[in-house]
Amino acid sequence: MVRYMNIEEQVDYDFIRAHRRAFIRRMQARIFGDPASTRMHSFEDVSNKFGAFNRVRLGRRVVAVEKIVGSVGRFKDFDRTFLPTRSSLQTRWKRVDRAYHRGQELPPVVLCKLGEAYFVEDGNHRVSVARYQGVEWIDAEVTILHGAVSAAPVQGSGTEPMEKEQALAPQPVAA
Repeated sequence: MVRYMNIEEQVDYDFIRAHRRAFIRRMQARIFGDPASTRMHSFEDVSNKFGAFNRVRLGRRVVAVEKIVGSVGRFKDFDRTFLPTRSSLQTRWKRVDRAYHRGQELPPVVLCKLGEAYFVEDGNHRVSVARYQGVEWIDAEVTILHGAVSAAPVQGSGTEPMEKEQALAPQPVAA
């Protein structure tokens, strides 16, 4: 018999499972001698590599969650697939997960686009929960960066890129 799980038990379960998955992936990578394979891309490292300096605000878009590959400042708090790596993220992560389960609309995340890859400037927890819950598209305020070197897509994100972003559609997208 499957017992009923209230929303608080569900968000506790979700965080524990997400945090455990990140831990197992780190341990597997360490055992197989490739600990860097689970680390999230740092926006600072990638933008410096491509000489990105010129920002142009694109505005609100709907972006494929799978194209979000890194973070502007919190790249150590999440792994490459945006699973939480620190237990200190629990309170905020669970608050976003609770909002997801209740169907509440969350503000759009703020992303920087470099080549075909996106980096989270604000909304790491929302992206993490969206990925964990299998959400394919997320509302975002997007800024594109142009640089001296042509920026190729960031490789090794662990996911295949999806279709190009779409202009904001009238239907709401869960974050």
